[in-house]
Amino acid sequence: MSAVLDLLIVATSWAHVFLAPYTKVEESFSLHATHDVLMYGVRPDVLPKVLLFSALLKEPQTHAPTWLSNAPIRLACSLELVRDKFDLQIIVRLVLATINAIGFCLLRRTVSRRFGGLTSVLFAFLTCTQFHLPFWMGRTLPNMFAVFPVNVALSYFVNRAPNSTRPSRYSIHWAIALLTFTAVVFRSEVVLLLGPLVLQAVVRRYTTLTNIIKIGLIAGLSSVALTSAVDSYFWQQWPLWPELYGVYFNVVQGKSSEWGVLPFHTYFTSFLPKLLLSALPLSFVGALSDSRVRALLVPAVAYLVLISGLGHKEWRFIVYIVPLFNIAAARGGAWLMSRRKSSLFGRLCFLAVSGLLVCNCVTTYLLAMASIANYPGGEVLSKFNELYASHENVHVHISNLAAQTGASLFLQTHMPPYLHCLPHSQQHWTYNKTEHLSPEAFTFTPAVTHVIAEFDGSTASKHYPAGFSANKWHATGTVDSFDRWKFNPDLKDSLKMRDVGALLRPLEMVRSKKLVILERNIWTDAVQATDKTR
Repeated sequence: MSAVLDLLIVATSWAHVFLAPYTKVEESFSLHATHDVLMYGVRPDVLPKVLLFSALLKEPQTHAPTWLSNAPIRLACSLELVRDKFDLQIIVRLVLATINAIGFCLLRRTVSRRFGGLTSVLFAFLTCTQFHLPFWMGRTLPNMFAVFPVNVALSYFVNRAPNSTRPSRYSIHWAIALLTFTAVVFRSEVVLLLGPLVLQAVVRRYTTLTNIIKIGLIAGLSSVALTSAVDSYFWQQWPLWPELYGVYFNVVQGKSSEWGVLPFHTYFTSFLPKLLLSALPLSFVGALSDSRVRALLVPAVAYLVLISGLGHKEWRFIVYIVPLFNIAAARGGAWLMSRRKSSLFGRLCFLAVSGLLVCNCVTTYLLAMASIANYPGGEVLSKFNELYASHENVHVHISNLAAQTGASLFLQTHMPPYLHCLPHSQQHWTYNKTEHLSPEAFTFTPAVTHVIAEFDGSTASKHYPAGFSANKWHATGTVDSFDRWKFNPDLKDSLKMRDVGALLRPLEMVRSKKLVILERNIWTDAVQATDKTR
């Protein structure tokens, strides 16, 4: 049963990668760093933006260290499963998803030891039926790099016998070291979780303050040396500690407020309910029914209070405490389901937990379907690559919307660089992402043979975006994406006709055209003119 639950967690993370393989602009920093190190090797002159974990996700062409993606990429190449660079993006994302899933599996096993098998099962079900973490754990956000070590650290805090009042000092010390490493290297906000956990460890006498200071200094200084060495090499600035600079920029100088400021209560009233879904009410039951759960939630709530003091707020800043609330929810669900089934209360409790899990599944299905349909840039560039696969001298301009919604470097499949195991295309394509160019600029630039243009709200009903005319360009394909859900307009009539199947289609997805592939009408002349200038 334990192996089945672990497989379920891994399979869920993989399913989200395959269903939504494209990425968005917030992932591009680390994703493109991954692309560059993978293609060019580990050199400071490639792109000075490589995070430590980004470097671990890929294998340089110089067969130096064996990075985490080396074996999967080589295996996929040997099995001829890699057709182009985009397949490498999927492999890298699967590696990251697997690593984070393993962290959840380790935490689930410690939950099983401390709270029992039923709590462990419900923890797995709650985790897999939520949307945000499973969907994002395979995406190259720095926060997702931090999820694995945080989960391993939490597993050390949780891991003990059911009736034990305290974890071992060994476990506490490893947890503190891991959280210190994570805060120094990946995400500085993790220190706001480390602080309450350390305070709890001192108050409850899990270890001594002297030991905590010693472990903190060793782990902290080692982590600073490691991240400074790696990032200073790539940025060619000595010394450089990125997370310290991030704290200075965002907190000390207050620059994070430029990205928007939300009220103090936002994490409690908006982001946490969205992340937890039905685990939120169940976590209250767990806290009321088990003192061990309350001890776990105290640091989580303290983290929420502390990070709420920052004006700029995003859901991804609080993903680290979701597992703790899921443990509380699983314990609450187990308490409800363990009531005597012979009583009405026991049967109602069982139905309530089952109904909440079903609500999780329905909500996650709707969110996942909307998200899958929300990457028009990736879809349109994949479509473009396939449509013009046999053409040469293609020069395509990629609009800002396309670049932000999936048109990553891994989708530039007809342009070098290529990994050693990939077929080298003989075509001469140019993928141009120059910003702030007007339609007139494309028209009077013969080198541009194609444009992936975006519709705005005022022109979405037209065949051509504003500024492009039919006598200069013709559309060869369009891509639409998600706008909103609406109630099925035929639902009422279907129910009157006793069409029970209509109940399965209560909502309907509304989509609209977002991007269009435009081909220059005089493309042949343009290519010839370009060749003459060479």
